Amino acid sequence: MRDPATFGPTTTTNEVLDGIDLTGTIAVVTGGSSGLGQETARALAAHGAEVTLTARDVPKGEAVADDIRASTGNQRVGVEALELGSLAAVRAAAARVLAKLPRMDLLIDNAGVMACPFAKTADGFELQFGSNHLGHFLFTCLLVPALLRSAASRVVCLSSRGHHIAPVDFDDLNFERRPYDKWQSYGQAKTANVLFAVELDRRLSSRGTRAFAVHPGAIVTELGRHLQPEDIQYLQTRSRGMQFKTVEQGAATSCFAATAPELRGRGGLYLEDCHVAEVNDAADALEGVKSYALDRANAARLWETSERLVGQRFPLD
Repeated sequence: MRDPATFGPTTTTNEVLDGIDLTGTIAVVTGGSSGLGQETARALAAHGAEVTLTARDVPKGEAVADDIRASTGNQRVGVEALELGSLAAVRAAAARVLAKLPRMDLLIDNAGVMACPFAKTADGFELQFGSNHLGHFLFTCLLVPALLRSAASRVVCLSSRGHHIAPVDFDDLNFERRPYDKWQSYGQAKTANVLFAVELDRRLSSRGTRAFAVHPGAIVTELGRHLQPEDIQYLQTRSRGMQFKTVEQGAATSCFAATAPELRGRGGLYLEDCHVAEVNDAADALEGVKSYALDRANAARLWETSERLVGQRFPLD
């Protein structure tokens, strides 16, 4: 029996969704061909949702979709190509999704890269900020018409406790005037994910669309493919003995944010371990959300900056 009062770090997707019928729900999950995205797509489909998962590698995504259809018996699982590091590719993907779906009830912005060597997107943005934030910003904003056609839609932005590492440096988003640091870059991008959820919720909440940011926890997935032994040591130092979650536990908070009846009428929040996190600005904080990541002025500034960078305005409110 589903009991949110007992939810915590070890809660799984099956426990979060126990008794929840998603028949008739239309969901899109970015980065659905592996890891957390794959499990999120599987869990939603297992409870009746029609799911479109996006993937950079379409054949890999199709193989995952085949597995989900076979394991859940739900045939309403599709795949769309999405390369978040190219604004042109993002626009093309959004156009295909809009043409295919009559509406969208859930959008899980799950895809991302972590602590990678310095690189640039096709449009010249630093890769982590460009893919993790700007690509999702553009994709989500272009899909707003479909979200608004739902009676009550939700957007879930995958952030991380990594946002504790750094706020958004509005004066040097692309590390053009400071030495590149992969962890500062990751922290900035994850803070941007929270700020995007805050501002998206402010702009759309009156029309029935709510947005959340989530910290899934530490999970061994392809996201960590760039990590070296010293990176693991760095993370463990910051978290003083990091406990890894299973993929089913890691995706649980995304599923909770997307479906929990307890969150009805709420939004602009940061969730971890299947509950709403409190602000925690302590220097050695192991949980909670930094106040700079929920700051409404920062959120509005990031929105306007992002519009300028992608070359398109999305007033929405």
